[in-house]
Amino acid sequence: MKRLLTTFLAFAMILSCAACSTGTNKEASEADKSAAENKPIGLSVSTLNNPFFVTLADGAKAKAKNLGVELNVVDAGDDTAKQTSDIEDLISKNISVLIVNPVDSDAVAPAVKDAKAKGIKVISVDRAVNGEEVDCKIASDNVMGAKLAGEYLISLVGEKAKVAELQGVLGASATVDRGEGFHKAADGKLNIVASQTANFNRAEGLNVMENMLQANPDIKGVFAHNDEMALGAVEAAAAAKKDIVIVGFDATEDATTAIKNGKMAATVAQKPDLMGATAVESAVKLAKGETVDKEIPVEVELIKK
Repeated sequence: MKRLLTTFLAFAMILSCAACSTGTNKEASEADKSAAENKPIGLSVSTLNNPFFVTLADGAKAKAKNLGVELNVVDAGDDTAKQTSDIEDLISKNISVLIVNPVDSDAVAPAVKDAKAKGIKVISVDRAVNGEEVDCKIASDNVMGAKLAGEYLISLVGEKAKVAELQGVLGASATVDRGEGFHKAADGKLNIVASQTANFNRAEGLNVMENMLQANPDIKGVFAHNDEMALGAVEAAAAAKKDIVIVGFDATEDATTAIKNGKMAATVAQKPDLMGATAVESAVKLAKGETVDKEIPVEVELIKK
């Protein structure tokens, strides 16, 4: 009887310790989750020298403030090496989630891999990360938007007209997707006499367009992968006293004003503020251990006079 009682007490102690252990593990798990929720979120933006990405960052900041979370924003200045360094710095600040808007979709992959290796969730916004899987991808439908732009350009200049294409940063997913969409509409219907990168930059758009017009003075239309380059093309056309149909992409304030004034024909409207806000909202969910959709598309529309 005494041996039976001893055995029973030992068994009871084991059960009690197991319950304590389970409780402790649960409490530790909850503590880890709470700690992750309280960590800052990092946002690496390709450049804040572009109104589109300023609006994206502002949308992210507003949502972060609304949700009461800390958001660290860094500007890569369109420099792939600086973006890598910025992301390393964000990782060192113990962020829970990295939101990245790549300068170059390929070049950013190693930095994203480093973040993931340290248990940091990653969201790409506007541009994809090539070669590394991310937890969520938020972007406009760039292919469809550029196809709409191409179709509208054809309707204005007519089939077989000579046109030019101002490309974005080579390697960026937005450049690839917008080029794909434009060529889906234009190939076989327009005579694309020039296609060259101007790196999503207004000054470069001006210079490249000037060179294009010198080589092809009878260009009738231009599709630019973003509004900054389109506005550079507007300046080049005005300086050359050419009447050229120019279509951009992003619907920045300067571009919509140019459309109202008849200097640009159209632009494709994205919603950068919504993209930024959605990215932060998704980051907060990931930090809490919740699931989010792997891809969140943001609709686009053609803006014309």
